[in-house]
Amino acid sequence: VDGLVEEVRVNRGDRVTKGQVVARLRSGAEAASVRLSEAQLEFAKRRVERNEALFKKQLISAQERDEMITEVRLREEELKRNEELLAMRTIVSPLDGIVVERKLAPGEYVRADKSVIVRLAQIDPLHVEVIAPATLFTALKVGMPARVHLAPDYPGSYPARVLVVDQLIDAASGTLGVRLQMANPGNQIPAGL
Repeated sequence: VDGLVEEVRVNRGDRVTKGQVVARLRSGAEAASVRLSEAQLEFAKRRVERNEALFKKQLISAQERDEMITEVRLREEELKRNEELLAMRTIVSPLDGIVVERKLAPGEYVRADKSVIVRLAQIDPLHVEVIAPATLFTALKVGMPARVHLAPDYPGSYPARVLVVDQLIDAASGTLGVRLQMANPGNQIPAGL
């Protein structure tokens, strides 16, 4: 949604968890709409309760009663809609990872179509991009196990699984791209190696 940044709760290098609030947009108008919807719903419910006795005594018609009950349902749906609009003013992390970059600060304008407040990266699991010789094209299958060697920075080998095998071979180099997924518990291996 469009709006003004009210607060950014994270900085570059911070760890984030899925569902954690990373930023909020100004939401005074949306919060007021929620409060207004709540008040209208409470009034509609009280109206139904007050008139229920009149309906039992046949002092109001079934149609009038139905209109009041329908108004309560409409007010409930309007409240849900306004709560959703308010929730859209809170930006939460969709993943466990780290903040790679903080792009905007409080007071800056956010455009729904192109603004970025923070850039996050998931580093567990890691995605490993590999350039493989084209001769392995028929041998590589999605889901097959693999081993990753990060020497000299991190000695040893690490288990991984093939996620993507490119279906196009680069004719100039005789290679193809392969993406592996490798567990990184505790984020011990930095991304970008």
